Amino acid sequence: MARILIIRFSALGDVAMTVPVIHSLAVQYPQHEITVLSRSLWQPLFQELPENVSFVGADLTGKHKGFWGLNSLYSELKAMRFDYVADFHHVLRSRYLCLRFRLANVPVASICKGRAGKQKLVRRHHKVMENQKSSFRRYADVLEKLGLPVLLNFSSIYGEGKGNFAEIELVTGPKGSQKWIGIAPFAKHTGKIYPLELQEQVVAHFAADPTVKVFLFGGGKKEQEVFDAWIARYPSIVSMIGKLNMRTELNLMSHLDVMLSMDSANMHLASLVNIPVVSIWGATHPYAGFMGWKQLPINTVQLDLPCRPCSVYGQKPCWRGDYACLRNITPEQVIGKIERIK
Repeated sequence: MARILIIRFSALGDVAMTVPVIHSLAVQYPQHEITVLSRSLWQPLFQELPENVSFVGADLTGKHKGFWGLNSLYSELKAMRFDYVADFHHVLRSRYLCLRFRLANVPVASICKGRAGKQKLVRRHHKVMENQKSSFRRYADVLEKLGLPVLLNFSSIYGEGKGNFAEIELVTGPKGSQKWIGIAPFAKHTGKIYPLELQEQVVAHFAADPTVKVFLFGGGKKEQEVFDAWIARYPSIVSMIGKLNMRTELNLMSHLDVMLSMDSANMHLASLVNIPVVSIWGATHPYAGFMGWKQLPINTVQLDLPCRPCSVYGQKPCWRGDYACLRNITPEQVIGKIERIK
């Protein structure tokens, strides 16, 4: 038996992308103990994984903040006597922890992010439109360096089934014969968000269909205000803000027929429960390696423009100034993709 530490802090989507790899590792090496180190917030992602996976929450804004906090975190981890350390993040914090482990003669391997290929993809002139290695593959490569090759054969955190419907039925109501569509219209950066006035036309279309029930996914005050305005106009739709926690939200997603999302965390969460996702891509591109687990390219909505992709993560301002990559996508294009699945 070996004890393996896997490190990945970062945003929700990036951490969600570790799940198919960690699940595959846990199933293929049941004799090993696997510990995931991440922000405490993301612990629910790992609750449904096999029993040989445990979770350690890092308090990066509190007791594990700064240099002394990292030393304190390392002391806690050292006491757990790991045999291998897999750094899925390779940022200052994780590199420091890995340095300490190396000095203690613990084998360490870190992710290769493939920055050069991604830069060629997003540069303004002479783009090289090559499909980069996915994050899933990059995570698996780290394990392979440690002598733990993994066959990525994950289907869902619920195995072949779905979440326990009794846990959410009081909030969602019975499913019956209606098709359930999730819509997650937000993302962290403007370059990833389909304009809300166009998104509303998609919402209105499905809200008018009595055979469909629409659930809105998001969080935060600004998003709540948008959802409240939509619900006032289309009373049949349901906002999930504040109604479920992350664990039960994943449960609900497993009962959807399709999810519409941006290139954002919700694409990855729905992918973890084996649901088809129609994803909208603006400044970013699936070729950068961040497509949802087992999602089909045919279900993406994106335009061929000479300027895109202009950003790996979507945070750069549009140099044209008009976000044509998003604004020129018609609501009919999005509706068509969803209707082909639902």
